[in-house]
Amino acid sequence: MTPRLLVYTRTTDYRHDSIPDAVDAIRGLGEFTVEHSEDAADPERPLGGFAAVVFLSTSGDVLTPAGRERLAEYVESGGGFVGVHAAACTEYGWPYYGELLGARFERHPEYQPGKVVVEDPGHPATRHLPPVWEFTDEWYDFRSSPRGRVRVLLRADEASYEGGGMGTDHPLAWCRRKGSGRVFYTGLGHAADAYRDADFTAHLGGGIAWAVRLSE
Repeated sequence: MTPRLLVYTRTTDYRHDSIPDAVDAIRGLGEFTVEHSEDAADPERPLGGFAAVVFLSTSGDVLTPAGRERLAEYVESGGGFVGVHAAACTEYGWPYYGELLGARFERHPEYQPGKVVVEDPGHPATRHLPPVWEFTDEWYDFRSSPRGRVRVLLRADEASYEGGGMGTDHPLAWCRRKGSGRVFYTGLGHAADAYRDADFTAHLGGGIAWAVRLSE
């Protein structure tokens, strides 16, 4: 059976213009059945029919108290969770969410070219990438490094762009187990151009595939 995804793009803070392109890109992967929602009531319902919930450039508080409870139960009992880009700018007031995702957004420099270093080439989200991947994005800084709590897949080379704030240890994408569930996050994906980039869409598709247990 084709894995079903709930792709959730509700925003109550900054809204990325790239969201429609991002939803189309996930649909275009062809590996998943996609249900797209911005309705805060949708995460309140039973989520067991979805292989993963994808927070796609969400921002601010996007869940009701009932939705928070439902999402936590879903992941802990084996559901997949995927966060893309501004998913790290989401639910600052819910401590569980920060633990789930692994890190919270702090700031970013201007949108610019830079280099991504592949730390773990054995993951479905990175197998197709060169050891050093040239990309253009916002290069999110996080409040703290998730290293030690997650499996780091990509890190930013801050020497390759201006304004980085985390130094030599700057994770950009990672995965982890949470309860019985799987969590994948990528900080990349700011602009619509990313979702037309074959390497980036393969990165995102590989991360989703891992979260839903299609690949290891």
